[in-house]
Amino acid sequence: MQQNKQEIKLVLASGNEGKAREFRAILEPLGYRIILQKELGIKSPEENGRSFVENAIIKARYAAEQSGLSALADDSGLCVDALGGAPGIYSARYSNGDDQANNEKLLRELEGVEDGRRTACYWCALCLMRSADDAVPYVVQSNWQGSIGFKPVGSNGFGYDPLFRVKGRDCTAAQLPPQIKNLISHRASALNRLVELIKFGAR
Repeated sequence: MQQNKQEIKLVLASGNEGKAREFRAILEPLGYRIILQKELGIKSPEENGRSFVENAIIKARYAAEQSGLSALADDSGLCVDALGGAPGIYSARYSNGDDQANNEKLLRELEGVEDGRRTACYWCALCLMRSADDAVPYVVQSNWQGSIGFKPVGSNGFGYDPLFRVKGRDCTAAQLPPQIKNLISHRASALNRLVELIKFGAR
């Protein structure tokens, strides 16, 4: 994704404003205009994949089909070791409620689990579909290691960020300034890999 004087429209196959902010911060300086699919009246397809990668491909292809534009999809979530990898691909709908409800459920599920066994990671799969018929879309994955705290801390970010304690840093993801999170998060890492692949035309 080399910088281009001509703005390139890219549909983000998501309705999540938090994700949109992170993608815009990274991609807009490179000449990309991120358009949320809901701005085009596109609804989300059924995410019936069994992995982050499968769901990212489903979402990107559907957005490309509906918009006629290139589409970028992210499927990401929190994987907690003590819960066998849950909530995993069901992270956004873990409690069938909002972010606060998801966090509260996670804390309930981890009640009684000691600090050393609360390891977790954020996982991200990205898919860039250049057209609806793209047979070889760009797909990358990355993760962000950490652990789950005992109470929410911090007001930045979204999702499980107030509970996710970043490995190697004495803070949660929600305590990180956005500019720092956009350098070290699972999503930032995956997006940087995607940028490099496209820049060099690699697969």
